[in-house]
Amino acid sequence: MPFDDNFNDSAMPIFIKAGEIENKPDILECGYSELENEIVASIYSDISSLNFKFSYENGKFEFEDAVSDLKNKDFIRNLMLPRKEEILRKNADFIYKNRDIFIKNLAYGYDCLNSDISPVMEVCETQKQRDLFRMLRYTWSSPYSEYVGRRLKFIIRDDAIKYKPVIGIAALGSSIIRIPERDDFIGWNTETKNKNLVYCMDLYVCGAIPPYSYLLGGKLISYMMASKEVQKIFQNKYLSRTTIINKRNASNLAAIFTTSLYGKSSQYNRIKYKDGLLYKKIGSTKGYGTFQFSKRTSELLKDFLKVKEGKVGYKFGDGPNYKFRFIKKALKFLENYGLNSDIILNHSIKRDIYYIPLAYNSLDFLNGRTEKLEYFNYKIDDLIEYWKGRWYDGRKNNPDVINRVSSFSPKNFSLL
Repeated sequence: MPFDDNFNDSAMPIFIKAGEIENKPDILECGYSELENEIVASIYSDISSLNFKFSYENGKFEFEDAVSDLKNKDFIRNLMLPRKEEILRKNADFIYKNRDIFIKNLAYGYDCLNSDISPVMEVCETQKQRDLFRMLRYTWSSPYSEYVGRRLKFIIRDDAIKYKPVIGIAALGSSIIRIPERDDFIGWNTETKNKNLVYCMDLYVCGAIPPYSYLLGGKLISYMMASKEVQKIFQNKYLSRTTIINKRNASNLAAIFTTSLYGKSSQYNRIKYKDGLLYKKIGSTKGYGTFQFSKRTSELLKDFLKVKEGKVGYKFGDGPNYKFRFIKKALKFLENYGLNSDIILNHSIKRDIYYIPLAYNSLDFLNGRTEKLEYFNYKIDDLIEYWKGRWYDGRKNNPDVINRVSSFSPKNFSLL
């Protein structure tokens, strides 16, 4: 999953499960510009839909500190639901247009139960592949946002079934620049990070599609992404390319980082191979992000920042935190409304951060202590067989799982 930005952890969580919104604002009496009034109204609508508990008096938002059950996955899914539904509505024409090809790429439950499961990895290179990937990603509970910069997308299929249905999807993207927990773990200072961040990638999509998700297919995809085959695919794609800023070849992939979606991860937890952890937890984010802002609010804040500064500073290389940064900057101009960016950007969902080293000496390489990576070279077939013995064999014999898988039909699986 994508990372949150991290700063000032003094802001208290402000989500609650339920609660009435008090003192709905009469915004036009506040005496501010029309655009500012429109922004405040839009933010009010956004945070009301997400069950923030707050009041609005004398032109000021006042938030109540509250302790929420942020370990409850259903609660977090409900927090994300408004933004997901917004994205689905916006892309309804695309979804309807691609519905048939989407259904044709899913497995019937009875076929999945009778499959030996033989995963094959497909790199998305054509528009047809990218469209299918996009459709598959829409099935998840979290809103889909794209990464900026280098990207590699994968579709994993079951070659043991004649029509080769999709098991799951994964994607690597350029690493986010500012993640203090990651930087502290590696031992980076600013100079070393700026030089070597290019040798890391973020696993920003990783998961299985029903009915394989019921069989812990998400863990299977996680194993496959730590393989030497993925490292080779990355190397081959970027071997003849140089970075725009520093004009360097950056085809060596030293490590992958990812985050859980719902706090503590059930997918990345205990991903071992032989005697070692493939996915190593190194900390947690502080719970900041932008999914609580609707598309309309984001566009209004962007327009507002253009009014204030003449432009919204973005160029290639600014990275995936672009939206976070321009929203935070725009909110600074609206502090008279009580719009404290440290509070409003704090959705309080703290995600675990995982480190996936691809070489014995990944940390030495990233710190400039060695110039050559000594790769683990885990073969993808060996990782798949390990997953089967460790996770799949027990799961496929579970009566409850068998019932869920056998009852799944692509024809009944709808995005809208």
